[in-house]
This record gives sequence, structure tokens and C-alpha cells, in this order.
Amino acid sequence: MPKLIELLTFDVENEYDCAYDLPVKKNFSSPKIYTANGDLQKRWYVYFSYRNPETGKLQRVTPIYGSANKYKTKEARLSILVFYRKLIVKFLKQGYNPFEDNTESYWKDKDNSNAMIEGGKKEPVTIAASDSTLAQEPKMTLKEAFDFGLKLKEKLINAATKRNYVNRIKSFLKWMQENYPDIQTIDQLKKRNVTEFLNEVLNRASARTRNNFRVDLSSIMQVLEDNDIVTNNFVKKIPVLKSIPQRNKTYTVQMQEDIFKYLETEDPILLLYIKFIAYNLLRPIEVCRLKVGDLNLTDKIISFKAKNSPLKKKIIPELLINDLPDLSRLNAKSLLFTPEKIGGEWDATVDNRRDHFTKRFKAVVKDHFNLGVDYGLYSFRHTYITKLYRGLVKSSSPHEAKSKLMLITGHSSMTALEKYLRDIDAEFPADYSEMLK
Repeated sequence: MPKLIELLTFDVENEYDCAYDLPVKKNFSSPKIYTANGDLQKRWYVYFSYRNPETGKLQRVTPIYGSANKYKTKEARLSILVFYRKLIVKFLKQGYNPFEDNTESYWKDKDNSNAMIEGGKKEPVTIAASDSTLAQEPKMTLKEAFDFGLKLKEKLINAATKRNYVNRIKSFLKWMQENYPDIQTIDQLKKRNVTEFLNEVLNRASARTRNNFRVDLSSIMQVLEDNDIVTNNFVKKIPVLKSIPQRNKTYTVQMQEDIFKYLETEDPILLLYIKFIAYNLLRPIEVCRLKVGDLNLTDKIISFKAKNSPLKKKIIPELLINDLPDLSRLNAKSLLFTPEKIGGEWDATVDNRRDHFTKRFKAVVKDHFNLGVDYGLYSFRHTYITKLYRGLVKSSSPHEAKSKLMLITGHSSMTALEKYLRDIDAEFPADYSEMLK
């Protein structure tokens, strides 16, 4: 039974003109050319999806590449694939179906003079597969598929997130190679393989880590589904496990005062770093991004890249301005915080800069005061937001206090702020002793 791939290969040398003006049907995706990022050592082909008459869903059909991969230059290989793509579009628009026998349709459209044999009968179309690639179905390997998905995904994520994707995908592919070496292509990957991998992550790490792996793998698989590389993203059907988030405790007034007094002589740079977290309510990584020019001391405004916005602005409280050194002679493009001084160069990623101050805080402060894992740099943000809220609510209603506080903290919504306040136990009820009597 002649297949669509055979008919296309048979006609490719003679059929360059395609009827693009025919009505487009909704039961197939637009054929695309896969060029393996220009790598001539890999197979190039045309791929598309067609609606399976049994399932009713778009299904990736056998990619078509014929003799294209015999060519050793990008131009020649791409040229023949362009012709393949044109013919695929033509046949699909004329009603050819890769799931059916297309012989009758083919001969209706074909000039009978090319297929008539003695006796006036039509000879069935058979194509000798002299090129062995015609009998093969090119499938992306696991690595090729995940690389493809990541290449598209990286346009939408930042550098730190990309590193997480790269590390988790690398870990998954390594595990697959060790545990399922026979699974080489993306179409062979099953839900049970990913589930087993996630279970292994859960056993050696935590539910939160396992969930993070699940999110990243599902995100890449969704890209592959959207581009017809896989028929469906089964990873998103794997349930999310309940995990208990870790939270930094707030400091007592006495603890905070003792730490600040200790750092005045032990590490003034670290103390100023902490004050940006405490007084300006910035996150540690936001402080690490600051440059000298981000501080407008005339208008008392600070500009920074926040978690939920590419650029945010806040006022700089007078309490913090009084603690700042003279910045007027420093280069506006210099980082505000470096290991040795305020204002300078530091050849390190923002994540590494944050890690430096995290480790520095542990060595200088946590070890000295014997603080547990529940206390960290983030604790200062929690401490001062709690202090602000309790101060505001003394002279106004809870809703009014939260409205004022939201302008200070920079939370995107009242709901987000209320959840945050609940998480850090900032809201306490009034004494209810009278009601217990």
C-alpha cells in the first residue's frame, strides 16, 4: 500500500509547483523543516502532525527526508527539503491522508501517461527504497529533544532559571542512560520513566526538590508538545506532592540590636548590606543587583529589579540615607556592594554574589550568636515588615494598615501581602483574656 512518504519521494523531482491557494484544512499542522541547528552530521527532515481518525487528536507522523541527507552542504540539503515541504502542503490540501491508502487519490491527480502499462491498466505505485533512510523514521533522541525544548524556552527565562533547567535536565538524562539505556528517542519515553525518576529524587532529596524537577521537565515537554515533537505532555499529569516550605524566623528586638551592634565593628559592609534588607525591605538578591547609580539621593529614590517586575522604585528612608557613605565620587555603573568595599567591580554572577553574603553572614553572625537554620538574611526583611505592620495597625484599621504597607513592601496585590503576613505571623489578635473568664 503506497504511503504518503513514498508518493512524495516519487514526485519530488517533477513537482515543484504547489497550490497554496487551496483551502487550508484544520486536520493537520503546518509542515516545518528541521535543520538540526545546521549540523550536517544529523538528519534533516520535514515534519508535521495529522489528526488521527481513531483518536481525533493531532499525531506526529513519519517525518520525510528522502535523499536530502545525502547532500553535504546546507544550501543543497535545505533546497531539497523546501521542495518536499511544498509537496507535502500540496498533497495535504488536496486531501491526502497519511493514515489511509492514497493510491486512488494519487492516480486521479497524476497524468495517466506516466502510469499506463500495456493493456491500459494502471500500475500500482511502488518505490524502491534504494536509500535506506526511506525505510527509517527519524526520531529525535532524548538529548536532541530536550535541547530543542530548552533552546525555545531560554528566550522566556532569565539566566538563573536557565541554569536550573540545564542542571535538572542533565540529571534526568544521566539517570535515563543509567537505568534505561535502551530508551534512546523521545517517542520511547513514557510517563512511568519520569515518575520513577521523580520518586528517586524524592528519596534522596525532598518533596520540594522533586516538585521542582517535575515543573521543569513538564515545562520542556509542553514545548515539545506545542511543536509536535511529542503527542502529549504526560508529565503534567504526574501529581504534585505536598511539601512543607522552609521559613526564616523573625528576630526579636534584642537579637536584632545585638547583631547590629556587633557588626558595627566586625563587618560594616555586611551591616550596611543588611540595612538595605531591613530598612528598604529588599530581598538579598535585589541588594546584590544594586549599582551606585540606582540610588537617587536627591529625590531619595532607589531603582532595582524586583522578583515580580523588571524595574521597581522605592523611597529610601532617611534612616538608611544617614548610614550611607559619600557616593558622589563613585562610578555610577559600579556595583554598590563588593566583598571589600562599597562601590567597585566584582566579576561574579548575581547568584554567586548573593551566596557570598549568605556564607559571610553565617561565618560572621550565625556562628557567633549560635543561630539555627531558621535564621538568615531574609529574617531581617520579615522582622522589619512585622515591625511596620504592627506600628501601622496601632493607629488605623487592619485594611488601612495593609494598604499603606503594600506601598512600602512592593507586593503586587493585597492578597499576596496578606498571605505573606500570615506566613511570617505578623498579625496577632488583641488580648482575649476577658472572653475566657
